[in-house]
Amino acid sequence: MSPDEIRAIITIALMAAFADGMKDERERAAVKQLAEALDGDGSLNLAALYRDVLMAKPDLATVAGVLQSAESRQLAYEMAAGVCDADRVQGSAEREFLARLAAALGLAAAQASAISGEADAIAAAASVPEPAVATAAAPAATGAGTLSQAETDKLILDAAITNAALELLPESLSSLAIIPLQMRLVYRIGKSHGYEMDRTHAKDFLATLGVGLTSQYLEQAGRKLLGGLLGSIAGGLGRGLGKQAASSGLTFATTYALGRVAERYYAGGRTLDAQALKSTFTGLLEEARLIAPRYQDEIVTRSRGIDTRQLTAMIGKF
Repeated sequence: MSPDEIRAIITIALMAAFADGMKDERERAAVKQLAEALDGDGSLNLAALYRDVLMAKPDLATVAGVLQSAESRQLAYEMAAGVCDADRVQGSAEREFLARLAAALGLAAAQASAISGEADAIAAAASVPEPAVATAAAPAATGAGTLSQAETDKLILDAAITNAALELLPESLSSLAIIPLQMRLVYRIGKSHGYEMDRTHAKDFLATLGVGLTSQYLEQAGRKLLGGLLGSIAGGLGRGLGKQAASSGLTFATTYALGRVAERYYAGGRTLDAQALKSTFTGLLEEARLIAPRYQDEIVTRSRGIDTRQLTAMIGKF
């Protein structure tokens, strides 16, 4: 893909991020930092692109017109649908944006609907509580819960490995599945300690730690795009493993640290304040980065066994 096409796809993804106004200042700041961080050598000037999208509001048809191949146009729509669904199932403003985008890209209505429906289904999977976990009154802050320590350890490690494996896949919507798995991880740990959980609580918990939903999806998909992995079909996984290994390790570390800090937070009776949560998460994130290489072979093996046509079902089983 040419630099102009990459710029166009990222522009469309950023326009999708702001389609609903993005009122959460934490998320806006994270997206801004992401635009600056993704463009390591400055060749794409993504920081300026971010400002243009926010202030100048580029013409959607003009941006879409840069994309010449059917594959690049489909990829742009997939990324936009993923962005719109990252923090929740699409709202009316996001649906209207995606409809205009599909028309600008010349996508058939059935094709656009199928892509959008898949993104919706993956996003909705995050809202389904785990029925097997008890919802009794919270235990005293003794660390007791309905999951044993061994079960909690396995739950956190399994989520981290699965999410790192999803990061290695060339399909754009595979990155979207990482967010529901992280949210379900928070659900299950919180519920195991007797706390009623919902999507808003889990989303706010992640945001307090600095893990934004929209910005996280943009980062994961953006790194795949810039690394040449997105859209790859035959042999894409093998070619992209080297470039994606570092990003996959970061996803492992983020998910692992998220599970660990959630365990401490709920086992301790939710007494940690926002500053303590962030500090704890930062420390655990550094620890998790160090252990991620131990599981690289297992991450690769799991990535080869994931059927991307069954992402929603896979999330539902977690």
